[in-house]
Amino acid sequence: MNAQTLIDTARALVAGDKGLLAMDESNPTCNKRFAKLGIPQTVEARRAYRELIVTTPNLGECISGAILFDETIRQQKKDSTPFVEAITDAGIIPGIKVDAGAKDLAGFPGEKITEGLDGLRERLAEYSKMGARFAKWRAVIAVGDGIPSRGCIEANAQALARYAALCQEAGLVPVVEPEVLMDGDHTLERCGEVTEEVLRTVFNQLYAQRVMLEGMILKPNMVLPGLTCPPQEEVKEVAAGEQQYQVRLIDRPQDEVEDVNEVADATVRCLLRAVPAAVPGIAFLSGGQSSELASARLNAMNVRFKARLPWALAFSFARAIQQPALEIWRGEKAHVTAAQKALYHRALCNRAARRGEYNAGMERT
Repeated sequence: MNAQTLIDTARALVAGDKGLLAMDESNPTCNKRFAKLGIPQTVEARRAYRELIVTTPNLGECISGAILFDETIRQQKKDSTPFVEAITDAGIIPGIKVDAGAKDLAGFPGEKITEGLDGLRERLAEYSKMGARFAKWRAVIAVGDGIPSRGCIEANAQALARYAALCQEAGLVPVVEPEVLMDGDHTLERCGEVTEEVLRTVFNQLYAQRVMLEGMILKPNMVLPGLTCPPQEEVKEVAAGEQQYQVRLIDRPQDEVEDVNEVADATVRCLLRAVPAAVPGIAFLSGGQSSELASARLNAMNVRFKARLPWALAFSFARAIQQPALEIWRGEKAHVTAAQKALYHRALCNRAARRGEYNAGMERT
């Protein structure tokens, strides 16, 4: 392990107001998205779509690193140029997803454990030879009645830490992704409580496994209410002269226009409580948010807090960058240029969000 190389790579991944493009969807996930749009679920269709992404003009202006899937890192452009080479030539750092997916956690109904530690040392060595300079491992934490359990949180935190230690041993920067899922009817406050507990546990395990925090990136969820969170009624005492009145306040449902500042405040408050200052950058996952909301929420964080935070606040979005382009492309060669423009536009929006310069007017250009 070359500590300085790891530090330099980690810093490069969050430098220049750029962020990560997560194009590491597994084949089944990619096929599901293709099926919804009538795109053939074939190796060639997946290859063609990924070529569309890696050949998008000027993408390196906004994207610092691209997370690939095992199939993708082995694929080539039509002219036989390896994708890794095309990405590197664009000024983008190649990365690789290395977990084997979330499986049912034995003894814990409704909860998952991410697998893939067996043989990971050898796989990391292979990916390093292929040109990868960082890796990603995702843990998923569900919120519901009686969950998450301590057993689930601790098991996933330990797996993340062991993965991170193996990455650094192999010379790859670990992107550590503990995702508290948006699925469910939990409140924003409940998401904040769970996210803080998860992050504290993850960093305790990272310390225990001797992971160098300066040579890693954290990829967490934003603190958000669950997708099916009902309106929350809150009673407050309001003084008027000598009289006290009870006022009932009803929170807005998830699908209405919301105050992005509330999400920004809750998210940054949680991170300040749980993430050590030694970590160079935090690259948020989009987690099913719409493209516009993901950009607006990231923008609000940087507008309100950027000047006084110990780490950079960046993005590591998948659907929130790719979905508009995918819907334009639909497997048609004639639509490639238009799809690439849409992809680049979303990347530009997120670079603006890192600068605190994103606004709704950008969506009308």
